[in-house]
Amino acid sequence: MSQHEHVRVAVIGSGFGGLGAAVRLRREGVTDFVVLERADSVGGTWRDNSYPGCACDVPSHLYSFSFAPNPDWPRTFSGQQHIRAYLEHVADTFRLRSHIRLNHEVLMMRWDRDELRWEIETSRGTLTADVVVSATGPLSDPKIPEIPGLADFPGKVFHSARWDHDYDLRGKRVAMIGTGASAIQIVPAIQPEAAHMTLFQRTPPWVLPRMDRAISGPERWLHRQLPFTGAARRGLLWGIRELQVSAFTKRPNELGLIESIAKRNMSRSIKDPALRAKLTPSYRIGCKRILLSSEYYPALARPNVDVVASGLAEVRGSTVVAADGTETEADAIIFGTGFHVTDLPIAERVVGADGITLAEAWKDGMESLRGATAAGFPNWMTIIGPNTGLGNSSMILMIESQLNYLAGYMRQLNVLGERAALAVRPSAVGAWNRRVQERMERTVWKSGGCNSWYLDANGRNTTLWPGTTGEFRKATREVDLAEYEVVRMPVGTARSAEAAETAEVVR
Repeated sequence: MSQHEHVRVAVIGSGFGGLGAAVRLRREGVTDFVVLERADSVGGTWRDNSYPGCACDVPSHLYSFSFAPNPDWPRTFSGQQHIRAYLEHVADTFRLRSHIRLNHEVLMMRWDRDELRWEIETSRGTLTADVVVSATGPLSDPKIPEIPGLADFPGKVFHSARWDHDYDLRGKRVAMIGTGASAIQIVPAIQPEAAHMTLFQRTPPWVLPRMDRAISGPERWLHRQLPFTGAARRGLLWGIRELQVSAFTKRPNELGLIESIAKRNMSRSIKDPALRAKLTPSYRIGCKRILLSSEYYPALARPNVDVVASGLAEVRGSTVVAADGTETEADAIIFGTGFHVTDLPIAERVVGADGITLAEAWKDGMESLRGATAAGFPNWMTIIGPNTGLGNSSMILMIESQLNYLAGYMRQLNVLGERAALAVRPSAVGAWNRRVQERMERTVWKSGGCNSWYLDANGRNTTLWPGTTGEFRKATREVDLAEYEVVRMPVGTARSAEAAETAEVVR
């Protein structure tokens, strides 16, 4: 990378959000862009999470871009390797490879108020960009809790998102920490190999059967020959989930029927009343993410598995100690403890117009306009930003809506000319977030009686969208310039250090 390279747009990350942004930019006629990726290949969270049993809990035909349908999904719920292969296919099909810079970790981004551009320091050099699209995603940086004595544990320790494939679990005593979406896939995958497994559970999840099956050859042939059949399948999957949203966001008491299905799913495999009591949640289903598995409960019923209904509190040598005092010996500790979702590490690496980091601006909670732009950070957008997550459908739907907003943003900048930038008004951010949080109060995520990873340190749900994907699509259909300030350089002023005193704000 040239030390002084300048591009129109820098995209950070090459998962679904980053590759989607790259495709949309090209479709908008923007070819002067780079995709900065810290790893040695594309794929985002589907590259990083390669643990045994890793798969998606959203149906395959809904978990793909509408502009890049895949008629050859092998299963109704595809595995990690197939989703990663799909993303590689997208990068090739849309000719993105020449734009992608692998092994380029972004170390710092600073807004240059004089030049109206971003200075981006990477592990491989520095470049500047008029616009930054941050697509690092909320599931990119693993979270491991601080546990006394963990550093002195003599065995193996790793997070589910950093799986050590060189470590052989056969015959080992394994401590599995956490009962989230990753853990319920890992447990049945490694239980047959482990000599003994102890599952440390702070809060039991609600688990529904996973109606997975192989997609037949004739089905795939039909989707290849008649693409509208694949689109119809996707539309049906989308519509069903749209109809479910009101129960999560307006009428949580209607979720009781779903709870009864989850309880039957448990009772089919868990016959021990004591174990069943440990595994039965005390909160309304949906308050935490509903998990899908038909193998999790059978694995917990096996004789080489113990469930400790308490979180990990301490490690003493090779002894793993729960908060309730339960002790067990372990050769390996595997953390399935999620990610930094409400405290995104990338926010510490973004310095805005006022000289403060995005993390400092968000110290009281993440806030943005329409999940995209943050006050004080001109020409900066995020894909899967605050309050864009979903509790029951495909994030690809939300990503595509944000790509529409990105396209509108770039069109507005093109009209304004290269000597202009857009800075979202704090009042617009505040108004949007007040409406979101008002709607959030009625949802199961706030009233369901649980403490989930959806909530930040202040108890605010800054993660999920309290509505349908159709509503979000409508809200991000176009960029309203009334919600932005146009920052300009006077005509005739070249971009240079001498422009420091001449930048003006047109309101």
